[in-house]
Amino acid sequence: MTLPAKPNARFDLWAPEAGAVTLLAGGQQYPMTPRAVGGAIGGSDGGGWWTATDAPAAGEVDYGYLLDGDTTPLPDPRSRRQPDGVHSLSRTFDAGSHEWADGAWQGRALQGAVIYELHIGTFTPEGTLDAAAGKLDYLVDLGVDFVELLPVNGFNGTHNWGYDGVLWYAVHEGYGGPAAYQRFVDAAHAAGLGVIQDVVYNHLGPSGNYLPRFGPYLKSGEGNTWGDSVNLDGAGSDVVRAYILENAAMWLRDYHVDGLRLDAVHAFKDERAVHLLEEFGALADTVAAETGRPATMIAESDLNDPRLLYPRDVNGYGLAGQWSDDFHHAVHVNVSGEAEGYYADFESLEALAKVLVDGYFHDGSYSSFRGRHHGRPINTGVVHPAALVVCSQNHDQIGNRATGDRLSQTLGYGQLALAAVAVLTSPYTPMLFMGEEYGATTPWQFFTSHPEPELGKATAEGRIKEFERMGWDPAVVPDPQDPETFTRSKLNWAESAEGDHARLLELYRNLIALRRSMPELAGLGFEDTAVAFSEADRWLRLRRGSVEVALNFSTEPRRLAVSGSTLALATDGAARLEGGQLELPGHSAAIISS
Repeated sequence: MTLPAKPNARFDLWAPEAGAVTLLAGGQQYPMTPRAVGGAIGGSDGGGWWTATDAPAAGEVDYGYLLDGDTTPLPDPRSRRQPDGVHSLSRTFDAGSHEWADGAWQGRALQGAVIYELHIGTFTPEGTLDAAAGKLDYLVDLGVDFVELLPVNGFNGTHNWGYDGVLWYAVHEGYGGPAAYQRFVDAAHAAGLGVIQDVVYNHLGPSGNYLPRFGPYLKSGEGNTWGDSVNLDGAGSDVVRAYILENAAMWLRDYHVDGLRLDAVHAFKDERAVHLLEEFGALADTVAAETGRPATMIAESDLNDPRLLYPRDVNGYGLAGQWSDDFHHAVHVNVSGEAEGYYADFESLEALAKVLVDGYFHDGSYSSFRGRHHGRPINTGVVHPAALVVCSQNHDQIGNRATGDRLSQTLGYGQLALAAVAVLTSPYTPMLFMGEEYGATTPWQFFTSHPEPELGKATAEGRIKEFERMGWDPAVVPDPQDPETFTRSKLNWAESAEGDHARLLELYRNLIALRRSMPELAGLGFEDTAVAFSEADRWLRLRRGSVEVALNFSTEPRRLAVSGSTLALATDGAARLEGGQLELPGHSAAIISS
């Protein structure tokens, strides 16, 4: 694949709607002149590109752009650094100056891997990339293969989930900036861990988004959940799509990341014949061919549309994976008993059994939450189960609850162990959310730090109204603008060595090790999965080749017939296997091999 036209010089700018542009660099002003790039794209003057022929050619410089006689400079849409925040001048950054030490890194394929999702700001007390790098040995000991970082691009304020980003090319300065990001990836590769970066291309945050000043980056009046949609198919969209694809390539090339998690791709409004997702698939193949390492594209999608996963030569988009909400919902309901809202359709072991066998629960069936039929079946002859990324907890499913409560704040060890076994022995690619592995009692709440009082007030009030409509007591909804909401969401690492926390952590380590030592768990296809269950007695048995996984969701002991002879793992020491009969205590699970 060949990326569309892009700037040549480091200060080139696409501003097709501007009549005059001046570069402010190093305190000096440089008038910019129109420059043709690949023909007229999205505007007049040779495509709307501007260049400054006399600008500084090298060295670190603070700079911005003055449009049509403005006196306040705007940051660069492609800024790599914003040392003083997203409303201030940009600073040049030479990504090529880092001396990479990962030449021996071969990369990592998705199949057989375990992903660990974390948020830089709350993973450690310091909340920086360098501090997170200091915890990589812990993750290696846990046994995971990929670290997936929530968005790190530039947003307004000091702390945020990351989904309010407005400068997609910059790394948030509070995390350490772009140089710290390169150090983190280098350290991860040295430790044998791949890095997946969560990126947001479906919307921009509410503060610091100057893109509409430069050109038609957004489509006014055609919104999604978060505001105006990104212009993927209107006039000027060639350059907008190039802006997105070049950003994706930046993470893969300049920062050596191993894959991207594409946020909420169902919010893309794209009616072009070649969908943006297909271009992501092609980009991944191009970078993989260049580097000799896998470049993994994983979509967050609630569409239950397997076309995302089909190869491009059979009219698919060619992505490596997608998140599976259905799996999460089925596990959550069966371990917690919570069945309100979008959980209603999953209130049965039959729902979990279907997800384990077919991948999707809603594959053309009626969705009561949506009030319509939803999804379509996966062609299991084309897709490997590893393409579905599954979890029992993630940042959304915890943080979008009114109080940001984790399963570990309401469930006991037995139920948490059941959830762990269900995820880590599934046919799919397991993903853990930071702290889940030791049953962290710290919540993970929705937090913001908007400096604008009116925006902060609107965010807090909107949050309360949202949950009030859902029947929650508004008094329990934390104020996202309160700094304590952020502080209380930071992990308490001390508890990982205590009591049932340490016991659960050891279980996660053993499960991940067992998944690696039993290739049948992760290596077989859909056709090698069989499930039996009893709705009345609340047990389920999963078979993958010669490996059996038994889960007892009841509080009472259950006796199950199994064909294996070896009890490879049990979450409760009272479990017994004799003469083909497994005695399984309440709220426990076991893995049996031949």
